[in-house]
This record gives sequence, C-alpha cells and structure tokens, in this order.
Amino acid sequence: MLPAVVDDRVVPIADLFRLLGDPTRLRIVLVCVDEERAVGAIADVLGLSSSLVSHHLRLLRAARIVRAERQGKQVFYRAADSHISNMLADMLEHVAEPANELTQDTE
Repeated sequence: MLPAVVDDRVVPIADLFRLLGDPTRLRIVLVCVDEERAVGAIADVLGLSSSLVSHHLRLLRAARIVRAERQGKQVFYRAADSHISNMLADMLEHVAEPANELTQDTE
C-alpha cells in the first residue's frame, strides 16, 4: 500500500501525465524547454494555428507545466521549472534507449 502522502499525489500526477499525453501539448512544451517563445513563434515552429497553440497553453499554464511572462505586448512561454525540463529530458533519453538495453537490466 502506498503511504498517504504519495497516495494524495497520485491524481495530480496522473492529471499531469494526461495533459502531456496529448502529442500537440507535449510538442508545445518541448519547444518551450530551452527558450522562451511567443505564441506565434510556437505556432510557426510546429506548423499550428496560433489559436490552437493558445488553447493548449491555457491548459498547460493552469497545470503549472509552462509559465508565462509578459514583455511589452507579447507573452512568452517557457517550461515552468527544472522539474518539468528534467522530466522531459529523462523521458526523451528513455525512449532513445535501445529496447535490448532495457531487457538486459531485468535479467
């Protein structure tokens, strides 16, 4: 059985992974990991409409996956913190590992 502290966090963690489980949202966050980007720049890089990117960014901000900073008339988005950046870097590294490396670890 999970300790109560961990058990209380299961639903918020599942919600975070559910949001990142959408390929479009995941691509948006990945674009925002290394540098701040405006909605239009994100849309251009990903070949999406600005309105679609804005919609996804609202959800990602509400979940504290990205943060926004206003600079003049524009709002720039970036991964919320090092926890998000590190988690994504770890997941990218994980999926890049050859499958045979994973099976050797369990033998």
